Amino acid sequence: MKGDRVEVVIDAGGSTRTYEIEATRAGRRVDVTHGRGLVEVTESTRGGTPVRTARFMAGRVLALVEHPAPGPALDDDADVRPLRQTA
Repeated sequence: MKGDRVEVVIDAGGSTRTYEIEATRAGRRVDVTHGRGLVEVTESTRGGTPVRTARFMAGRVLALVEHPAPGPALDDDADVRPLRQTA
């Protein structure tokens, strides 16, 4: 879904680097796979065609955070306040 994003923090030998991969258009999604020493983050279309792929060595990944796109408010959410106020 447009707005979904994955934030990857890696060890860059004495410092850290942060990468963000985001679903840039409607109908695209961000998939995360891992195995055989690699973490792969892919933005793909509705049909499953990969648009962009980022690969990281699993031993260097310090954090991987998935941020889902905010969804529309539902009627029963009227009493729920957000954790953080947005401007």
